[in-house]
Amino acid sequence: MQFVDSINILVAGGDGGKGCISFRREKYIPRGGPDGGNGGDGGDVWLLADENLNSLVDYRFKKKFFAESGQNGKSRDCTGRRGKDVVIKVPVGTRILDVRTQAVIGDMTSHEQQLMIAKGGLRGLGNACFKSSTNRSPRKKTNGSPGEIREIGLELMLLADVGMVGLPNSGKSTFICAVSSARPKVGDYPFTTLIPTLGVVHLDNQQRFVISDIPGLIEGAANGSGLGLRFLKHLERCRILLHLVDLNPTDGSDPINNIQIIIKEMTHYSESLAIKAQWLVFNKNDLLKSGEGVSRAKSILKDLNWTEKYYVVSARRREGLSVLCQDLMAFVNAQQKD
Repeated sequence: MQFVDSINILVAGGDGGKGCISFRREKYIPRGGPDGGNGGDGGDVWLLADENLNSLVDYRFKKKFFAESGQNGKSRDCTGRRGKDVVIKVPVGTRILDVRTQAVIGDMTSHEQQLMIAKGGLRGLGNACFKSSTNRSPRKKTNGSPGEIREIGLELMLLADVGMVGLPNSGKSTFICAVSSARPKVGDYPFTTLIPTLGVVHLDNQQRFVISDIPGLIEGAANGSGLGLRFLKHLERCRILLHLVDLNPTDGSDPINNIQIIIKEMTHYSESLAIKAQWLVFNKNDLLKSGEGVSRAKSILKDLNWTEKYYVVSARRREGLSVLCQDLMAFVNAQQKD
């Protein structure tokens, strides 16, 4: 299934039904009073968060949603039927924006959460509502008000506790395969990962956290280069970022420069993203001699003046991943308590 994480749609509430002008006409009642009924209210448009969805692809071609208008009032004081609502299902984690003002309307952050995004019009009044002691036969009614019309933007921002960043081919897809049941495509060429991937990491004590892998970043990503910029928004809700680093890049690049590129691009994209808790994970330790990976990692940390946590692992051989996942679970639990 194609992954679509941003779409604009047009929504409109139903119009209110018109009131009715009518007078009672029955045998032996020559001067029946007004009996025109009210119209029905227009239907509303609602969003409903559904944890079973993971993309907005359903709305790639169907982009207009109109609730039903209320029925007009009828004689004999019959009120028109209310218009039916329209319910639009979206994935959990969807942010709703007003396209015209770019204001945030709401966030769908929990399963079965509902949000009204277009209010239906109010009903019109029939002439029975206008009778009084001085006006026994009113010939007045009101039309229903029009429903609310607006264009909204839907932006899917995946809900994950842990997000992964790094250059292409730093081993992020292999890592998420090793710690969870997620099975993204793994290859030895840049941009193997084309869409974000979510994985659930289960620990022995029945605790779990969600980890997200996005396409690799490259220099200039904040200006639109590569694929990473489009998906950086999926990391904004993560509690912590894992920065995967290739200890021995096949292209001969400097790991220190590679780390600085990622940090620079995240800072350029969003200051709030740059200040998130971030741990360095030096990957592909299995490709180096015993002890060489640790010494190389320490040298890099010294040159960077790195003060946060770091780990030396081999995602392919699953070495060092257990301790890392335990520490991540402890961090996530501490954040949830705060």
